[in-house]
Amino acid sequence: MAAGAGGEKRILCVGLVCLDVISVVDAYPAEDSDTRCLTQRWQRGGNASNSCTVLALLGAPCAFMGSLTPGHAADFIVADFRRRGVDVTHVAWQPRGDVPCACCVVSAASGSRTIVLHDTPGQRRGAGLPFARRNLPDVTERDFARVDLAQYKWIHWEARNAAEQERMMLRVERHNSALPPAQRIRTSVEVEKPRDDLLPLLAHGDVVRPGHAHPATPRRRLVFISKDLAKHFGYGTAAEALRGLRGRVRPGATMICAWAEEGADALEPDGTLVHADAFPPERLVDTLGAGDTFNAAVIFALSGGQSLRDALTFGCRIAGKKCGIHGYDGIV
Repeated sequence: MAAGAGGEKRILCVGLVCLDVISVVDAYPAEDSDTRCLTQRWQRGGNASNSCTVLALLGAPCAFMGSLTPGHAADFIVADFRRRGVDVTHVAWQPRGDVPCACCVVSAASGSRTIVLHDTPGQRRGAGLPFARRNLPDVTERDFARVDLAQYKWIHWEARNAAEQERMMLRVERHNSALPPAQRIRTSVEVEKPRDDLLPLLAHGDVVRPGHAHPATPRRRLVFISKDLAKHFGYGTAAEALRGLRGRVRPGATMICAWAEEGADALEPDGTLVHADAFPPERLVDTLGAGDTFNAAVIFALSGGQSLRDALTFGCRIAGKKCGIHGYDGIV
C-alpha cells in the first residue's frame, strides 16, 4: 500500500494485538468473591495496537504489524483497525493458534486496571497446570522483509521476540546507511517487561558509522523504559532509572521514562535531563493503555518536528486525557 494521504510517509508499530475483554467494577473484587460489573466491552488491545489507535486519532498515517489467526476475534480486531484508518497490510496471518486475549478489570473507584493476558511464552507451572508455550507466534524477520521501508518515516517496536526484532532493526540500519540524514527512518523501542531476553533491545539501535558522521544528523533512536522495568532494577524515580540504565543504551539514543502521576523524564544523548509534569484528569476513570497513549503521542510530536521537551509535555497531556475517559475516543 502507498504512503499516507498526500504522499506523507507513515509510522509503523510492530508488536502485539489482542482482544481485551474489559469489565468495569465499582471496586477491585476480593479473591474468591462474586461481583457484578457495571459495564463490559470488547476492545482491541495490545501495546503496539493501542499506539496505532492513538496515532490514528492524532491524525498520523500509520500501520500495524503483528500476528493474527482467522476467526471471530480476528474479524473484530481487523474491523476495528480499519474503522480507525490503521493499515493492516503487514498483519502476519498464522495457520494455527488463538488470538491472544486479555481479561481486564477496571476499578471505577480508583481507575486502576488489572490485566490477565493469555499470550506470554514460557508461562510458569501453576497449581497443577502444565507448561504452556506461546499461543501465537510473533512476527519474524522474514515477515518484516516484505515491508517496503521507503513508505515509513518512523518504526516503533514493542519489545517481544528480541532476537527477531534485532534483525529487523539491523535491516532498517542498513536501509538508513544509504540515505542522507534527513531521509532516514527514525526508530524507537519500548521495553516494558522486566525479562532478561528483552534487555538487549535497550542497546540496539542506529549507529553513525565511521565516515558517515554528519553535524546535522538528528537524534534517530528513542528508547522507552517502563516504570515497571525501572522499579525491577531498584530505581525509585524516572530520572534515577534513566541515569542508572544509561550504560545499557548505545551512545546517541534518547531515553524516555514515564512515571504516572509524576510525569515523564527524558535523557538526551549528551546527558541533559528533560522533565514534563503530568496532566491528571479531574477524575481518574480508566488507565488501561495510558502508557501506550503516552508513547504514541511522543512519537507523533517528534515525528512532526517538535522538540523533546514539547513532545514529552504533549505525551503527558494526551495520556492524562486518556485516563479521564473509557477507551480512546475523546483524547483529542
